[in-house]
Amino acid sequence: MQVKGFLAAAVQAGIKYAGRLDLGLIFSQTPAITAGAFTTNKVKAAPVQLDLERLRSGLAQAILVNSGNANACTGQAGMELALATSALAAGELGIDPALVLVASTGVIGQPLREPFARSMPDLVAGLSPDGFEQVAQAIMTTDLVPKIASATVDIGGVEVSILGIAKGSGMIMPDMATLLCFVVTDAQIVFPVLNRLVKSGVEQTFNRITVDGDTSTNDTVLVMANGAAGNPWIDEDNPLAAAMFGDALQGVFKELALKIVADGEGATKLVTIRVAGARDENEALNAAQTIANSALVKTAFFGEDANWGRIMAALGRSECTFDPQRVGISFDGIALVENGLALGPDQEAAATKILKQPRFTVTVHLGEGRAEAEVYTCDFSYEYVKINADYRS
Repeated sequence: MQVKGFLAAAVQAGIKYAGRLDLGLIFSQTPAITAGAFTTNKVKAAPVQLDLERLRSGLAQAILVNSGNANACTGQAGMELALATSALAAGELGIDPALVLVASTGVIGQPLREPFARSMPDLVAGLSPDGFEQVAQAIMTTDLVPKIASATVDIGGVEVSILGIAKGSGMIMPDMATLLCFVVTDAQIVFPVLNRLVKSGVEQTFNRITVDGDTSTNDTVLVMANGAAGNPWIDEDNPLAAAMFGDALQGVFKELALKIVADGEGATKLVTIRVAGARDENEALNAAQTIANSALVKTAFFGEDANWGRIMAALGRSECTFDPQRVGISFDGIALVENGLALGPDQEAAATKILKQPRFTVTVHLGEGRAEAEVYTCDFSYEYVKINADYRS
């Protein structure tokens, strides 16, 4: 898919590895309304700090992103490099450096070598409406596949396009992991509405996924809207248009979020943890996240063991209020536990068959109320340990 007024490109800059794309650029031909969401980790990489400052204007025109090095925990030198690289891109593009946002992903705590200057002319020269797939490849670290999603929505009789790319495979529990997401749209939308829709969309998608329970120093979601579609303005006076655009944007977020979990480091299964019957949504979400992050639950998924006791134990250490004697647990509709008690070996055998599938849903019903929440997780395999044991080598 192409989005009006947006170009993208990627090059091999040799930041960490030879022979692979690792430096990408997204460019709007006009300044774009831009909103973002960032890591809540107290340790924030230099690119995150710079983008937080620059996004106060609500405008941006370019995103410069690299893989191979996170430029995190690099002190003043890291911030100076973020400023310098954004200035390099701005100079080659002929725009104000304040309109260039930066993002990095990779190893933490290592000085970033400076291959940007020699690569920038080729990067800008390669800008194309079809360059987003290249950028999706350039931001990969331990990802096995690039992640792209798109949608269109009719706003006042005008087709609006939305295109998103993301990376993420490990260090994933965003709380806005190492997660980067860049979305471009030709929608004509005011900043307050876009900012609200980005925050709410992230909360319902990227903040509902986990691979390993770790939150990165670099998590960044950026959404640029350049208005090139010429649709009627999406603003507070047009709530229907805002809702329609918000649903489409959230759909792109969710598709990317699920692709991240499915591509989790060493993952063999994508699992939806659904907690229903809670007193309120916050309690349901806390319970679902606790189960989804349990290493014992996740290893049982990998071993295809319907060990519901691990789910019950994780639920018990959550901050959710419930009576254990009311809890029900099922796998894809196969009831395993009712009123806190196992339903017998036949039901466990049927549930074990569900665990052999690459995707399934675990539903925990608390019997306390009507609130519910879903979190998306994956299993823990031998490969996860192998990948992370020697990530820096």
